[in-house]
Amino acid sequence: MTGRERLLQTSEGSTAAAFGVAEWALLAVVGFVWGSSFLFIAEGLEAFGPGLISWLRLALGFATLSLFRTARAPIARADHRRIAALAVLWMAIPFILIPMAQQSIDSSLAGMINGGMPLFAAAISAIMLRRLPGKAQSTGLVVGFAGIVLVSLPSGDASATLTGVVLTLVATACYGLAVNLAVPLQQTYGALPVLLRALGIALIVTTPLGIASLASATWSWTSLAAVAALGVGGTALAYVAMATLAGRAGATRGAVAIYLIPLVAIGLGVWLRDEEVAALGLVGIGLALVGAWVTSRAETR
Repeated sequence: MTGRERLLQTSEGSTAAAFGVAEWALLAVVGFVWGSSFLFIAEGLEAFGPGLISWLRLALGFATLSLFRTARAPIARADHRRIAALAVLWMAIPFILIPMAQQSIDSSLAGMINGGMPLFAAAISAIMLRRLPGKAQSTGLVVGFAGIVLVSLPSGDASATLTGVVLTLVATACYGLAVNLAVPLQQTYGALPVLLRALGIALIVTTPLGIASLASATWSWTSLAAVAALGVGGTALAYVAMATLAGRAGATRGAVAIYLIPLVAIGLGVWLRDEEVAALGLVGIGLALVGAWVTSRAETR
């Protein structure tokens, strides 16, 4: 196997069985924490630039995982390049692009595009593993994404720009590739050692942008609290849950946790901002949940 082939590889999930309590719990953590992240990003942008938000959440995520002794377990030198690729694709690039995109598109459109991540993950997994997803998984992915589209349509986005859409698409494609790369690494070392190193590398990569953003930053306790939630929750806790789920279920099935993100975002909007949910959005919520459930069924290999 060449160095490039070793760098860009994935593997099957450790189990092809239908999701059990552990998998659904991991999926719920990812959906809830990342579902609230778009609101936290929007709040952080009130005082901080995209580069500073990215750097702060990485620093806080790294500090959080550093508290766990098992996160410092050794990793073979041969896998260092793969972890570096994971850091750039799963953290550094998306963490910068999504806040940049949300300066020109609203969170509903960003959430809808991000909801396509399972489709990217499935397509990349099919190429890497040289096999298509099972019928149940393929059906669930399509139904779930249709639900995401319906959820996002009622809000509209008249202020969307092509730049914001493209940036979000690139970030989503990076997520789809990264979750595939994470599977064999998590299965070999566990989530904590892999993610601690990946966060450290991403932190170094984004440091110049963080420093450059300091000049335009203003002080806000609310924005700082939002970024802290992004760091501890969305960058430490949720990434550990997502990597663990992907290692157990595989990239394609694990990625359906993303279908819960817009649903959580809508629920928080109704609860915190007294927003209303259109009838079409309710249909979309139902489809997204059905899609996630169908995809979670036992995998045919």
